[in-house]
Amino acid sequence: MRYLLFWYGLPHSYSQCVCHWTPASGIFENEPLLSLLLLLLGKLVTTEKRFLKDSLYTEGILIVWDPSVYHADIPKWYQKPDYNFFETYKSYRRLNPSQPFYILKPQMPWELWDIIQEISADLIQPNPPSSGMLGIIIMMTLCDQVDIYEFLPSKRKTDVCYYHQKFFDSACTMGAYHPLLFEKNMVKHLNEGTDEDIYLFGKATLSGFRNIRC
Repeated sequence: MRYLLFWYGLPHSYSQCVCHWTPASGIFENEPLLSLLLLLLGKLVTTEKRFLKDSLYTEGILIVWDPSVYHADIPKWYQKPDYNFFETYKSYRRLNPSQPFYILKPQMPWELWDIIQEISADLIQPNPPSSGMLGIIIMMTLCDQVDIYEFLPSKRKTDVCYYHQKFFDSACTMGAYHPLLFEKNMVKHLNEGTDEDIYLFGKATLSGFRNIRC
């Protein structure tokens, strides 16, 4: 089985990774696409006017995440989210009762941040990891193998932030708010593919957690 994950920060801004799962055969190439996962920022769910109507958000499995203060528990986060997406979430559930739509535990991004900080030589800014890095961890939880494209930039790297507009900023690749540089260092360390795959295709291959032996 194969899963395709898109992570959305703003409308029409996304990257992707492909997850492979097989019952022990180790054969990934010919498995059919099973499901689409959309990882959405609470900001998008709150501010995107078409969210409740656009068919884009009625396919696959949806997961929404919203930044909390450092290691806030669920009650504290619920009282003061970064974006109060809960009413929109309730409306969506009423309109699409059979659509899988999950809320990411608010402690998870900070648990990941702690790991990134622990393995980094420098002190990193106390801001949550990017949607891309969170998506990679979700896929590593679900899958035996995860192929990630353009998280580690290929030879095609540019400073373009979004494909739908001419906005250039190197921070979109190397990070300003999110600790992107440190995230990329971790993915590069975990990569089981080749440097050539990264350079030519921006492709990194990671084992899922069930296949990692420490």
